[in-house]
Amino acid sequence: MISAVLVDDDKNLRNGMKKLLARFAPSISIVGEADSVATGVAVIQRSQPQVVFLDIQLNDGTGFDILEKVAAANQTISSNIVFITAHEQYAIKAFRFSALDFLLKPVDPEELQKVIEKIKSVVQKKSDFSHIDLLLENIRKNVDNFKRIALSTSDGIHLFDISNIIRCESEDNYTKFYIEDHKPVLISKTLKEYEELLGEHNFERIHQSHLINLNYLKSYIKKDGGYVVMADGSRLPISQRKRERLQTILKTM
Repeated sequence: MISAVLVDDDKNLRNGMKKLLARFAPSISIVGEADSVATGVAVIQRSQPQVVFLDIQLNDGTGFDILEKVAAANQTISSNIVFITAHEQYAIKAFRFSALDFLLKPVDPEELQKVIEKIKSVVQKKSDFSHIDLLLENIRKNVDNFKRIALSTSDGIHLFDISNIIRCESEDNYTKFYIEDHKPVLISKTLKEYEELLGEHNFERIHQSHLINLNYLKSYIKKDGGYVVMADGSRLPISQRKRERLQTILKTM
């Protein structure tokens, strides 16, 4: 069984979540509940759960406040965190950059099952939970332009400077990251998801299979249908519908 704590200031929502977990995730055992920042910190400290299902907005603060207090007391976070939230775009963006799981209210059983399957895999690995530190860093600074990204691989979660990512390549429903001075990293998410995340960091989708960091673009070659040469020596095709946009971008660089 995987031990879990549920933190939400709405008792009805906690009860609803317990029913969902009992039906769709019987491997999760709720070992504690809380309805505030203060009681949330206390129950996490007392029970040391493997997973915390954490609401963002609480009557006396936020779920981030709980994580800050637990981290300050223990010098680290040692539980997997799943946020439960309404549509808060900034927070959701921070979660995605930090490779943290979240569930939108009302919780969809199918999405819950996906998260639980991921948790089952994660709790079997040793993790330093540095991606949670990254989340708190971004929330604390309250900036919209994140500098680092957490990538969840089959062997754990790794943090990288976004500026060091050369390019991303689609492999079916996976994305392979090519990173300066690092071996390629394969992530079980689609290229489209990273196109949305990295678009504001000077990344451009030039092909169905390729997302490039324009800072690492060495040459644009018009012959042979058009392709780019990247700093790592790779030659990548440009789709016909992307050529005009890329040419426009290059004129402004």
